[in-house]
Amino acid sequence: MKSLNKYHYLFAVAASIIFFEPGFSQPDQKLTHDIFKELIEINTTHSVGSTTIAAEAMAARLRAAGFTDKDIFIGGPDPKRGNLVATLRGSGKRKPLLLLAHLDVVEALRSDWDSDPFKFEEKDGFYYARGASDDKAMASIFVANMIRMKQEKFVPDRDIIMALTADEEGGDFNGVDWLLKNHKDLINAEFALNEGGRGQEKDGKKLLNGVQLSEKVFQSFKLEVKNRGGHSSQPRKDNAIYRLAKALDNLSKFDFPVNLNEGTRIYFEKSSKLETGQLADDMKEIIRPSPSPDAVARLSVFPNYNAMMKTTCVATMISGGHAENALPQTATATVNCRILPGEDPEKIRQTLVGVFADEGVTVTALREARKSPPSPVSADVFGPIERITQKMWPGVPVVPLMSTGATDGSYLRNDGMPVYGVSGLFADVTDVRSHGKDERIGVKSYYEGQEFLYQVVKEMSQKTTIKRND
Repeated sequence: MKSLNKYHYLFAVAASIIFFEPGFSQPDQKLTHDIFKELIEINTTHSVGSTTIAAEAMAARLRAAGFTDKDIFIGGPDPKRGNLVATLRGSGKRKPLLLLAHLDVVEALRSDWDSDPFKFEEKDGFYYARGASDDKAMASIFVANMIRMKQEKFVPDRDIIMALTADEEGGDFNGVDWLLKNHKDLINAEFALNEGGRGQEKDGKKLLNGVQLSEKVFQSFKLEVKNRGGHSSQPRKDNAIYRLAKALDNLSKFDFPVNLNEGTRIYFEKSSKLETGQLADDMKEIIRPSPSPDAVARLSVFPNYNAMMKTTCVATMISGGHAENALPQTATATVNCRILPGEDPEKIRQTLVGVFADEGVTVTALREARKSPPSPVSADVFGPIERITQKMWPGVPVVPLMSTGATDGSYLRNDGMPVYGVSGLFADVTDVRSHGKDERIGVKSYYEGQEFLYQVVKEMSQKTTIKRND
């Protein structure tokens, strides 16, 4: 990884190479709309849905645009968990570029929503539906842009590969994992563009265009307290439920230490220039070698900043007892941790054991953690992103991000492929609806994001030499 000064230098040089005329246009917005609508209305949940149907529908659109059977692959380990890989052939001068998005969505109950979550609805300047922002917006944009480039007879200097995959949101048949193990040649690329980075706005003002360099590691632990139990008419103080409750209370009062990486340091440094007053001062303070406890405490009040500064562990499920007239013999809880890149999950487990030591709680990892090493800062990647951002939204800074959630990018990063989460899709930082009720994306934001990704991918596929003094 390069130093902060090198990072800023690369941006300054890249921004000076190419000048763009303002404004942009899209030749077939209706096609993009129809692709998005079709994809949304194909149910791809784990319970009753099928990513195979969605993959086949998108493949049909690509074929209609001129992609041949040798350009298209559909496959997977389960009939309902198909993945689509499509390739726009280039000259082969450079290694391919991979565009990654997932087709599956989380469950949604009609009774929880104001409208049908699986019907594409436009209202008040937004598209509403499950998957509208996570992740069928990017999936549909990639399909529309692949068609657009094909119709323009664009010949890139590298193959452009699009992979629309299954089971990112969970399930037993993760598409990226399956493709790497069974058809790695189909998706082997120099680097990938994926979800995980978004534009942030507040009160209608664009604040920054985020690029995900890293993500936290998902790891859940089972907490268990055992007891001999007995008749409820003769209670004892060592009740298993009480002991578990005390242990969880200890966890609620515990904080892991601040541990910033290069990406999060740059994030707070750049964000401090967008804020004012105490918040700006605290962001400047947090990047110091030994930040003041007061600044840490004030920033920790904000869940998003707290999650970027530290590993976090939170209780998400609890169970105990076996009968209403019996003392509990077992009480269990699930604690979900989001571990900072580079930190050892086993050491996190040991820390939790110490937090619960006085209550006799056993702590067991539910599954092996999938680590996700950070992607390097690269002028070949950030240069086009910076230039197109300034063309479309002058003055909006490009800021590296660390996702507090998890994406499929970790599979590729662990296999040695750098992944950059970037979309150009802006949303209000105070109104996050992914996985929740009335998920939505702004209509204007959607089409701007499409144009942004179209221009970024085209520039990344037309070699521009950037001369610099190292």
